[in-house]
Amino acid sequence: MATIKVRKFKNIPAEITVPGDKSISHRAVMFAGLANGRTVISGFLPSEDCICTVHAMEALGAEIEWLEEIEGIGPVKLAVTGHGTQLKAPTKVIDCGNSGTTTRLLAGILAGQPFTTVLAGDESLSRRPMRRIADPLGLMGAKVEGQGEKICAPLSITGGDLHAITYHLPVASAQVKSAVLLAGLFAPGKTSVVEPVATRNHTERLMSHFGVKWLRDGDTVSVYGGQTPRAEDISVPGDISSAAFWMVAVAAMPGGQITINNVGLNPTRTGIIDVLLKMGAQVTDSMTKNDGEPQGNITVKGGDLNATVIGGSVIPNVIDELPILAVAAALARGKTLIKDASELRVKETDRIAAVADNLRRMGVPVVEFDDGMEIEGGAQLKGAVIDSYGDHRIAMAFAIAGLFAEGTTTIENTDCISTSYPGFERDLNRFLLPGHEAAAIPVLDRMPRRMGIETLSAEDAAE
Repeated sequence: MATIKVRKFKNIPAEITVPGDKSISHRAVMFAGLANGRTVISGFLPSEDCICTVHAMEALGAEIEWLEEIEGIGPVKLAVTGHGTQLKAPTKVIDCGNSGTTTRLLAGILAGQPFTTVLAGDESLSRRPMRRIADPLGLMGAKVEGQGEKICAPLSITGGDLHAITYHLPVASAQVKSAVLLAGLFAPGKTSVVEPVATRNHTERLMSHFGVKWLRDGDTVSVYGGQTPRAEDISVPGDISSAAFWMVAVAAMPGGQITINNVGLNPTRTGIIDVLLKMGAQVTDSMTKNDGEPQGNITVKGGDLNATVIGGSVIPNVIDELPILAVAAALARGKTLIKDASELRVKETDRIAAVADNLRRMGVPVVEFDDGMEIEGGAQLKGAVIDSYGDHRIAMAFAIAGLFAEGTTTIENTDCISTSYPGFERDLNRFLLPGHEAAAIPVLDRMPRRMGIETLSAEDAAE
């Protein structure tokens, strides 16, 4: 079991570049695999989650080549050759690892295929609720079966003969919206999703990029069935969810300054900037490119942070950043309230409980609620032994907290970081080593050396 040990800041690098956007990398591979022809994906995120999507699309008939690799990180440029929307039946159970995105979005694609597929995952994924996709896909005519009342993985999906529906999302979820829209490609007529609150729109932007016609009317997103994506090369910007760790680290350090280059600035993802500005942070962004997905540079200047309220319509757009925003709250003056975030209970772990537990270990008073927490900031953090609970965002958030703590902070079970941010330890070392850059640290030792199909057998999936 890997650990990370962190002490106080030694250095703030002038600039940093984060890996490719996780949400876009997943979706780009899927759309490219459904297209007719060859798509080159640059800036791909070689995290374990995204590699699961690569293997899944290979198992369904896409041909994927590894074109460019960064040593110690993994493949960052891929060529995906798809053969259209009629995929081939996999010969084995597909392993989705820890990736809820792979599972939920792939379920939408498989709902339109005339065969049965089993999607399995690790222990954490197998606890996450999949009823939220099973219900709408069932209404469209697919058969989705899972374990228990929440319909958890392993999932058995039997698709084909779908019909269009209008589905009102009971909870704002970009993944559920995307699953229904992807299934809509295989249903004659117009499939629509009505959102209670606008969620990230990477799926819609990528539909446009790959030539799929869709429309938005107020809070409703629709797509017409029978379309085949067009092969089209794509460049993935840096992930703002990964940039968020360094944004908070520097925002809470008076006198510090950093520029994070080539970050995705999709308005449905920049809630982290809005919240930090409310807390008094000095954050500016400058757009350098707007090719489907806006992207540019973010500059953060350090200072004193103040408490705020994080809730309401901003929550769907900062859901992945709430663990690091909770650390920002611990470093701010006053009591910060996080509310309307019950979705955190069903992430890779119960993130409300995990964040509250670890903040208390570091001496921060926290009151926990069903849908969030109240955090009293301003006190000196104390080094502690932190449990990541196998959750990558918990592990990275508390590595940042350790930069402000007296003594040593030890984060246990950090292998999970590779699910979203290969190279995090290398970049963290740039803050820990005085005055110079750290050598690259391989954090993807389990990365396959070729993009071969690696799926679980039914026996392995049951273990």
